[in-house]
Amino acid sequence: MAYTLHGYWRSGGSYRVRIALNLKGLAYDTMSVDLRAGAQRDASYLRLNPQGRVPLLSDGHAAVAQSLAIIEWLDETHPNPPFLPSDPIPRARVRAAAQVIACDIQPLGNIGPLRYLAREFGADEAAANAWAAHWIEEGFAALEPVAAASPGPYLFGATPTLADICLVPQCYGARRFGADMAPFPALAAADAALRALPAFIAAEPERQPDAPTPTP
Repeated sequence: MAYTLHGYWRSGGSYRVRIALNLKGLAYDTMSVDLRAGAQRDASYLRLNPQGRVPLLSDGHAAVAQSLAIIEWLDETHPNPPFLPSDPIPRARVRAAAQVIACDIQPLGNIGPLRYLAREFGADEAAANAWAAHWIEEGFAALEPVAAASPGPYLFGATPTLADICLVPQCYGARRFGADMAPFPALAAADAALRALPAFIAAEPERQPDAPTPTP
């Protein structure tokens, strides 16, 4: 089965899907959708994904949008290693932690809201970054007790889950926007442990083919 990931190197949702594909050991091709250039609004892309967002994952027969839906699709079709516990309550708790990030935190730092702040309210880059950092810190305050209660090294124990797949891209966003991570030592420790895993290393934004070449 040949997968194609339509994404953007710095997109948090695309980052999640790369991690998931890597953890499952699934090969995929990358189709870059340059969000800064507005490629997500091109007619050719809108025919694939009418929402005009990334990521979008195709297996040659079907295409699925929205990162959490994609990751659960992969988990259902390639069950090992599992991303969710088998018991209903732990399963729901992992999903809840993932949704704090994917539904409550990350959307407020997307390019659309940040550009709206600039266009409608005159927010400069510093103000937009402060906005994004505020919501990251507020969401992380809810997740820190979850991480602190875990036996570690990850959010829910010794196996990466859906929540961990969401955590690492959001911690990347925290560093990007200058969020204060000092109040969240357990989250920072889980993030550091996860980022040492090969599947997470290979998914890093700067390692992607559409990432800009660093200036010497």
